[in-house]
Amino acid sequence: MTVDLNILCDLVIKVAEEELLPRFTQVKRSEKADGSVITEADLVTQQRLQDALQTRWPDIDFLGEEMPAEEQSALLSSGKPLWCLDPLDGTSNFSAGIPHFAVSLALLKGGEVELGIVYDPMRRECFTAQRGQGGWLNGKKIIKQTADVKLRQSTALIDFKRLPSVLSARLVTEKPYASQRSFGSVALDWCWLAMGRCHVYLHGRSNIWDYAAGHLIFQEVGGYSTTLEGDALFVNALIPRAAVGALDESMFDEWVKWLGVAVIRKI
Repeated sequence: MTVDLNILCDLVIKVAEEELLPRFTQVKRSEKADGSVITEADLVTQQRLQDALQTRWPDIDFLGEEMPAEEQSALLSSGKPLWCLDPLDGTSNFSAGIPHFAVSLALLKGGEVELGIVYDPMRRECFTAQRGQGGWLNGKKIIKQTADVKLRQSTALIDFKRLPSVLSARLVTEKPYASQRSFGSVALDWCWLAMGRCHVYLHGRSNIWDYAAGHLIFQEVGGYSTTLEGDALFVNALIPRAAVGALDESMFDEWVKWLGVAVIRKI
C-alpha cells in the first residue's frame, strides 16, 4: 500500500474547490443531535472524497466525521489503515459566510498518524506532512521560525467556550499574553501555529478528525504540545482532547507552567 501525497493533495484540492467553494454563502445550516452545525457541503464533500479514496486505495478503510459514532469506534479499533476525514472543519464559519475553513484528511496506521493534509480553499493554502519528513505548505518546506518574545508579549489562539469555567475566568482576569484570537477551525489552528502566525494555543475539546492532520503538520515543523492533563495529545479513539501547544520550546514551558500542567509527554 503506497499513497502518493501529490496525488492525494490534488484530489483534496479538486473536491474542495468543486464542492465547497460554489456552496460558500449559498447553503443553509442545520443542527446535529449534539448541537453542532452541519450543511449540505459537509455531506457532499465527505461522500465524494470517500468514494474517490476507496476507489484509488481500496485497502484503506474510511472514517468521516459525519458517520455514526458506533461505526467510527469500530473503525478506529480495527487496527487497519484508516483515512480520517473532516470534510469541512469550520462549518459554523462556512455557513455564516466567514472565509476561514478547511478540509482535513489524515492517514492512520498502527494507531498513529502517518500523513496529513489540511487544505484552505479560500487562501489556496495546502498544508501537508508525512511522519518524519517535515511539514510543507504548497510544496515548500515550512522552516520553523519562532518569535523572540515572552509569554506576556505573545499572541494566543484560544477557544474559550470549551474550557473549564475556572480556567476561562483566570485567563480573562489574569491574562498572561498580549493578545488573543479564536478563528473557528482546529485544523487550521495547528497549521497557523506551525507557521508562527500565533505563539501559544489552547483548546478545550477537539475530536480526532479535527486535529489529526493539523497536529501532525505542527509536530513535523517542530512544535510542542500536550493535553491539559499532561498527556500526549493524539489518541487513537473517540476521546475528545484538550490541547495546549507552542512552536517554541521555552514559550511552551512558560505556557504550561502558567496553566499548571504537569507535562508527562511533551511532543
